Amino acid sequence: MEKPRFRAALLRPRYWLTWLLFVLWFLVAQLPYRWQLHMGRGIGRAMLRFAPNRRTIAERNLALCFPELSQAQRMHLLHRNFESSGIALMETGMAWFRSARWLRRRVAIEGLESLQALQAEGRGVLLMAMHFTTLELGAALMGMSITLDGMYRPHKNPVYDYMQRKGRERHTADGCVYQRKDVRGVLRALQRGRAVWYAPDQDYGIKQGVFAPFFGAPAATVTGTSRFARVGRAEVVPYMVTRLDDGGGYRLKVYPPLDQVPSGDEQRDAVLVNQFIEARIREAPEQYMWVHRRFKTRPEGAANIYEGVRKKKKKRRRVAT
Repeated sequence: MEKPRFRAALLRPRYWLTWLLFVLWFLVAQLPYRWQLHMGRGIGRAMLRFAPNRRTIAERNLALCFPELSQAQRMHLLHRNFESSGIALMETGMAWFRSARWLRRRVAIEGLESLQALQAEGRGVLLMAMHFTTLELGAALMGMSITLDGMYRPHKNPVYDYMQRKGRERHTADGCVYQRKDVRGVLRALQRGRAVWYAPDQDYGIKQGVFAPFFGAPAATVTGTSRFARVGRAEVVPYMVTRLDDGGGYRLKVYPPLDQVPSGDEQRDAVLVNQFIEARIREAPEQYMWVHRRFKTRPEGAANIYEGVRKKKKKRRRVAT
């Protein structure tokens, strides 16, 4: 895709509120780091109270995935998770509006050498991210460390879309962006030895996936990880960004390649990928995005675990001209 371009249509009055919110977001991102953590926790506590649908989704996900915990333990985890979600809003501002130097001071990186060695050899890398609340900040930190391409879904609000792409691409000057449906473009990039960011741990339906266990429950799991690695002749390299509890910043850990993927069996690969992700979630369960409907696609005859949760109404997309 071509680089994001500013257009005069983005200044139309209907977008003024969006621009104002971005100005405020920019200003908040300039505050001291610990202040932002404190503000984020407060936002998360407000979300817990005033976003009942999201709360219900998270509660049911946690009940399904952690049956061994008591009700009190799951409630404590729920509160910490929403605080983490609020902090994620602050971290998105950090990623989009703070300098690379400011960000580097707050992260300790492990295992990057093996990834850099793969790139030096001209090997394609499917960089496997996971939907932790540090996702946006983690992508920025990785983009500052290696040449990184990304997969992208446009936002309905054209101003938000423009700012999102500018924010994400500012730390990856040599990176390319591919529409999520541009499978051929991603495969060509991998075959050329590029590193492509990819996150397989959401429910995208069963048409392009299989049911594989996730915390012991059947979850619709995309098989794209196997296919991208096989056809793109790429290594699957996971990484994870963890927010330190003491407010001291972050740990970015790059793991060794998943050498068993692809195995030639997409079902087996989906199980292996889910097992790896589950193990990482157990290391920091409060930082995972439990507000997503990870189990919305169910096997035939299985009950809907989100019964009663109101679905978002689909809005028509406005196109700026």
